[in-house]
Amino acid sequence: MTEVTKRILVTGGTGLVGRAIEKVVADGEGRPDEEWIFVSSRDADLTSSSETKALFERHKPTHVIHLAAMVGGLFKNIRSNLDFWRTNIHINDNVLHSAHESGVQKVVSCLSTCIFPDKTTYPIDETMIHNGPPHSSNFGYSYAKRMIDVQNRGYSEQHGRSFTAVIPTNVFGPHDNFNIEDGHVLPGLIHKVYLAKQCGSALTVWGTGKPRRQFIYSLDLARLFLWVLREYDEVEPIILSVGEEDEVSIREAAEAIVEAMEFQGELIFDTTKSDGQFKKTASNAKLRRYLPEFQFTPFRKAVKETCAWFNANYANARK
Repeated sequence: MTEVTKRILVTGGTGLVGRAIEKVVADGEGRPDEEWIFVSSRDADLTSSSETKALFERHKPTHVIHLAAMVGGLFKNIRSNLDFWRTNIHINDNVLHSAHESGVQKVVSCLSTCIFPDKTTYPIDETMIHNGPPHSSNFGYSYAKRMIDVQNRGYSEQHGRSFTAVIPTNVFGPHDNFNIEDGHVLPGLIHKVYLAKQCGSALTVWGTGKPRRQFIYSLDLARLFLWVLREYDEVEPIILSVGEEDEVSIREAAEAIVEAMEFQGELIFDTTKSDGQFKKTASNAKLRRYLPEFQFTPFRKAVKETCAWFNANYANARK
């Protein structure tokens, strides 16, 4: 019998990415020497240093995947930038410090492409994170996430810790936040299409539909997280994304959902609503240098699978 030598604690373990990692591990990607522990806000309030410390003392992890965060869509960010800053700064500092104090061998934290400067050249890459202010719509969340990179460098230089971070592009999949007001664009659109179909009404998409995004399926991201945890040895972050050629407009995303949900109604774009950042095209060249053969799930196939999961789990997914 193989001895367990890695105890991997996943914060935010019941969210979109945590559930995807749990599924990928359960479906055969886990290893016999690994024990996986998925925790949520019910297990500890990570804004509390004492509760975070107690969580680490209870589970004694050797490795951590840090996903826990206060997250939300464009309009929630615009309303609550200070809340996003304060909550996430507390969570990140508590998790990284508890990991350091308890001797965790490696931490992989999750950032976001919204941390990049608003005024920049494209494609963005890992060297450009701190080259200017992020977009004003979500500066609180963005700066809090940037500080993880600062802390990782500090823990590496001062204490020799192997703390790093990944930067996914727009993640979607089963177990997403499908809240229309506060969720991200793709799950929000899936919920809107479902309701429009039920009511026999038109589908109204906020904004012009012209902004462009790279979407990554949560199960693909989960597989990449396992690789980073096991193989990636740099402190510097790595972008986890489909290629630039796979970027789609919000209109194209909406049309993919309409097709997957077999929606027959009219598609309307409400141009009085904000588009947010027009584009944030990211380079996955660094990832491809490491994993040139990695196969991403085609966008429309991933959308179809996500819509099928939402339809099957509507009672819980819509909350």
